[in-house]
Amino acid sequence: MRESQFRDIQLGRPSMPATVTNDAQDSARHHRLNLSAGFASILVSGLLVLSKLWAGYVTGSLAVATSFVDSVLDLLASTGGLAAIIYAARPPDAKHGFGHGSIEDLVALGQALLVTGSAGYIAWRAIGRIGAPPPLAAEGLGLAVMAGGMVLTLALVLWQSHVARRTGSRIVAADRLHYLSDLLPAIGAMIALAGAARGHAWLDPVIAIIACLLLLRGAIGIGAPAWNALMDARADPALIRRIERILGEHPGVRGFHDLRTRTAGTRVFVQVHVELDGDQSLAEAHAIAAELRLRILEMVPEADVIIHMDPV
Repeated sequence: MRESQFRDIQLGRPSMPATVTNDAQDSARHHRLNLSAGFASILVSGLLVLSKLWAGYVTGSLAVATSFVDSVLDLLASTGGLAAIIYAARPPDAKHGFGHGSIEDLVALGQALLVTGSAGYIAWRAIGRIGAPPPLAAEGLGLAVMAGGMVLTLALVLWQSHVARRTGSRIVAADRLHYLSDLLPAIGAMIALAGAARGHAWLDPVIAIIACLLLLRGAIGIGAPAWNALMDARADPALIRRIERILGEHPGVRGFHDLRTRTAGTRVFVQVHVELDGDQSLAEAHAIAAELRLRILEMVPEADVIIHMDPV
């Protein structure tokens, strides 16, 4: 077979049985569940933002203000996650040949920058209060608001856990982990308010600074992967090793080279050259490449896989 007969192809899925209709129905049902989790997170985070803004105003607590900033981040993250679920699901078009998944990285980077600035400002205010912390007010109301917010957050986490188990959505699962981690600043604010009610006003700036450090750590965790994705950094090394193992062990593959990966949101792009027997038919070579693609998709369902076949 001439080498010109081998070409770059983006292989389609093998023909599917009659269950494709059920698969489509499951996909639509999962999409609705993911949307419900997205709207629920926006509703809860919006309520938390308003309640903590009021609590921070009436108490004057910087620890509550830090928790408020954290809830603002939650609202932005949830809004970005819902937009990502809707927008990133759009198929590639003439203008966006690789899809629309990078919107997730843009939103995440903006969130990271916003929380970094907010945490820096609150930490600066807290440092100024360490020497002579002002007394707080309405600590009981503040504690009630924070406790109510924790109950709402736990209810949201339970629903997100249910949806993530049913749909396997990484966006919902990541949002769930984000809300779980938000319970720490809320607990810290409650400790600060309870301490202030007993004459320990120094707890408020100290806890605020600790919470700001946690926020900065979270901002780095959100912003660094988003920046790497926008800069076309390679996928996770552990994932690359698993792909290499699939390529190296698959029957009919003599070797492979030029394996390249990048990410956009939750989507992974994979390009690779596989070395196949040059004496076999194009149909046989195509079948091997199709099986390879299917195995990679079973491991990474959101992957976009392009396989180039080279004759040996």
